[in-house]
Amino acid sequence: MTEQMRTVLRVLLDVHRADPNREIYGLQLCEELGLGFSTVYRILGRLHDESGWVDRRDENVGSQRIRRAPRVYFRLNDEGARCARQALAGHREADQYGSRRT
Repeated sequence: MTEQMRTVLRVLLDVHRADPNREIYGLQLCEELGLGFSTVYRILGRLHDESGWVDRRDENVGSQRIRRAPRVYFRLNDEGARCARQALAGHREADQYGSRRT
């Protein structure tokens, strides 16, 4: 798991802890984390398509005229939150074990 993936998961977990139904849009994550658009969306795509940890919803703008692209919202689902906590905890343990060996 890359550092960028762990960073995105930590933010999604923080949002989930505060309100399990709250969504965050992809560009907002990019801005908050200082990561590039393609990096964040590639990670979110994996978490949605491959892992099933993240639910995705496209903004419904209907017939409104907006001066930006419709937002894509993401939310860590309950199973994803459980798996993300385990994955991050396992990674912390591996880091601690590795630092003890050096």
